[in-house]
Amino acid sequence: MTKAELVEEVSRVSDLTKKHSEVIVDTVFESIIDALKRGEKIELRGFGSFRLRKREPRKGRNPKTGDKVDVPPKRVPYFKPGKELKDLINRDTGEPGGEPPISDLGSQIAD
Repeated sequence: MTKAELVEEVSRVSDLTKKHSEVIVDTVFESIIDALKRGEKIELRGFGSFRLRKREPRKGRNPKTGDKVDVPPKRVPYFKPGKELKDLINRDTGEPGGEPPISDLGSQIAD
């Protein structure tokens, strides 16, 4: 699913305009990014959590030349799915592809 498809789905489910839905989706993404920049953990009950992992500096290798290079330390975002999300994805729905309806996930997150 692309961001445009997500905006379309929010618009369809909420009876909002696509423009309003896009503002909502953008605001959620920006909030997650800003919190990660501040080093905070984001926990969405029933969905999962976002956090940063620190990568230590290391020696790498340039694939073209084979020369050794220093790779600096960095922080990388990490998503850990919640138990409810895992259960929804892995349960047998009897549908081709085994995908649960998106409405099931929304009701689980809202609880």
